[in-house]
Amino acid sequence: MNPQGALIYLLDFAFSAYIFIVLTRFVLQLARADFYNPISQFVLKATNPLLKPLRRVVPGYGGLDVASLVLVVVLIILKAITILSIQVGGFPSGIGGQLILYSLRELAAVILNYIFWAVLLRVILSWVAPDPYNPVVRIVVQITEPVMAPVRKLLPPMGGFDLSPLVVLLGIQLLQILFKLH
Repeated sequence: MNPQGALIYLLDFAFSAYIFIVLTRFVLQLARADFYNPISQFVLKATNPLLKPLRRVVPGYGGLDVASLVLVVVLIILKAITILSIQVGGFPSGIGGQLILYSLRELAAVILNYIFWAVLLRVILSWVAPDPYNPVVRIVVQITEPVMAPVRKLLPPMGGFDLSPLVVLLGIQLLQILFKLH
């Protein structure tokens, strides 16, 4: 791998990891997860330096942490600009509108991927059957339950089998295909 490719890879990873952490903060608040959990505390400490000043400008709305979503979109745009500038050798002019559409589409893709992997992780954790008081297990259950509970209510009883994760995963895949977010 050439030095430019390695730099792009590292920047992509760093931006994606921080986007994941900020999105986790949004989802934790949306799911009303336990903020005394060690994982929640890490997410709070990692996101506070950028979110605290942003909250002065972007207030919450209807119980939603709008500042977190705005930060995710800003990070997606910065990631695209940074990587495109490295690849092209400068920022091309006239792509502002395309960049905003790209960022919104990327936000939808990131949210769907986040839910997909969280549900899949919950399924795997249920097979392994770790301690239900484990901080990771508790957070994953708290994050995925708002998505899985409505589906579980719609499904008829299946003799002790919970097929709601399968329906949720298939629904996410369908949305990704319909909106070409893959």
